[in-house]
Amino acid sequence: MRMIGTAVVVLSLILVAGCQKESAEKKTEAPPPIVQTVHPAPASGVGLQLSATLRARIEAPLAFQVGGRITARRVDAGQAVRAGQPLFELDPADLDEAVRAGAADLAAADIGLKTAEADVARNRELHAQSFISAQALERTELVLREARSRRDAAAARLAQNRNARGYGVLTSPAAGVLIDVTAEPGQVVAAGQPVAILARAGARELEVSFPDDVAPPARGEAILPDGKTIPIVLREAAPSVEPLGRTRRARYTLTRPPDDLVLGSVVGARFMEASGAGAVWTVPIGAVDERGKAARVWRLKNGKVEPVAVQVLALDDRSARIAGPLAASDTVVALGAHLLREGMAVRERTQ
Repeated sequence: MRMIGTAVVVLSLILVAGCQKESAEKKTEAPPPIVQTVHPAPASGVGLQLSATLRARIEAPLAFQVGGRITARRVDAGQAVRAGQPLFELDPADLDEAVRAGAADLAAADIGLKTAEADVARNRELHAQSFISAQALERTELVLREARSRRDAAAARLAQNRNARGYGVLTSPAAGVLIDVTAEPGQVVAAGQPVAILARAGARELEVSFPDDVAPPARGEAILPDGKTIPIVLREAAPSVEPLGRTRRARYTLTRPPDDLVLGSVVGARFMEASGAGAVWTVPIGAVDERGKAARVWRLKNGKVEPVAVQVLALDDRSARIAGPLAASDTVVALGAHLLREGMAVRERTQ
């Protein structure tokens, strides 16, 4: 009987200890956090706003057609130039020597041609008097044709050398502005090596880099520094994404470019729609969680939160303009998004 009583006492103690442990765990378990929520508001009027750079319609690198050492640089970056204006000069010593050598080769070829012509004329008279055979006359005529070919080749080489002498002065192919000049006097350059970039006068365009998942819209507007806007129209878009920045380059034509806007100026580009990124919404800036590889917001559903990947289009001190698969009826966490995790239970704050 004594052993049975002892066992009963021990079992009672174990049950009491278990109940106390369970009560302690219940006391230490934290309740779900309270979060403030909002409904995403459809963004009105603007789908996407990016930075754009003013470019010339044609930007051509300039280079010498022959190699050599630069002896003169007559322009600077940012300078306006006219068509035919000299920009750089090469050392003419070797080019002049090539011209003289070509002229000497042509003179020698002329002498050889005259000698061959005289031999043919003399041999024709001898053949008419039967002093030489027809085969001998034919050989001299072949020598004449060869002399004529050598003379033509020498004349062509002289023309090439004279052209090369003219290429020793690099001139502007058209009117425009030099947006970059990289060569200096004393530098040795090869044929075709760029020494400057010419932005031709005429049409001006805006270059915009879009995120890789956004197709460039057909139309938009440029926002100038003074707040005025100018319509822009898509002219071309890159068919592939740049591997480094993961962006797509697009060129937009300015319908009425201002005269005081210099090349390279950075302006705003605003588009009414942005294809490929989903609908556009406005949420409080605290709703955007940028942990991980991409931005996201947390949608509240059945008392738990789930991440929704979004693309941030624009930010200010209070709100964020995002694009993503949301609906106006969705409920998203407005504050404390950086503390949440997928499937976490939360309580919605009552207003």
